[in-house]
Formats: sequence, structure tokens, C-alpha cells
Amino acid sequence: MSKKNKKIIFCVDDDELFRKAFEIEFMKDKAFDVVTFSSGEKCLENLSMKPDIIVLDYFLDGLDKNAMNGLKTLDAIKTHDSSIPVIIMSSQDSIEVAVNCLHHEAFDYVVKSETAFIRLRKTISSILLYRKMEQDLKKFGDKV
Repeated sequence: MSKKNKKIIFCVDDDELFRKAFEIEFMKDKAFDVVTFSSGEKCLENLSMKPDIIVLDYFLDGLDKNAMNGLKTLDAIKTHDSSIPVIIMSSQDSIEVAVNCLHHEAFDYVVKSETAFIRLRKTISSILLYRKMEQDLKKFGDKV
């Protein structure tokens, strides 16, 4: 697959092991370029790269207790470009946290568990399929 057709996925997590595991998991698929960041601030500084999808940790305060948390980062991403799908991840298995993330316009909420990468793959596939359908409908609408 050409570099031009690859989808850019940002992974934003303060856990270095998780970022590396994410990168290894998704770089296997030649359709993705994975870019990782240890903080929300670094992610926001690089939005000019125009990521197709952002996977964002909910807390982001493991390294720096004053770091921007996941919800504030999500809000800043949506202010910059509301069309970027953001998947929030957390070890918090709480319906309240998940609902709160969705109220902040997260595309989905995934609990970090042994099946997290399977769930992420399904969610990312859904996002890409939805985007393709939007493009196809736009092309169809332009022809009518």
C-alpha cells in the first residue's frame, strides 16, 4: 500500500509499554502509520499531521500530574477539527466514565483489557467503513 493511502493513527498514552504494544500491533497492518505521543499536549501540537483516528488515554497523568487529561485533550481535538474520530481508552471499567466520554463526542470507549486490541481493531474498522460510506454517498450525491 502506498504511503499516500495509509491511514494515520495517533496513540496518546502516558504508558510507554502500552504505546509500544499499540505501535507493534497496528504497524503489522501495512494500511496504518502509527504516531505515538506521551501527552495530550504533544498530540495537540501535531494535529497538523491530520490524523485519521486518535486513540486517547483517559487519564494521561502517570508521568506528569499537571498534564492535560484525556477529556480536556478530547475537547481540544474536537475544537480543532470535530471530524477526527477519537477513541478513548482507560482501565476504568465504568459506565459513567464511558457515557461521559461519549458526551464529549468520543467515537467509542474501550476498556484496557486482554481483549482491548481486538475491540480497537473492530472500532477502527467501523470508523474506516463509515468514512468510506460517507465518501461514496458524497460522490453519489454529486452525480445526482
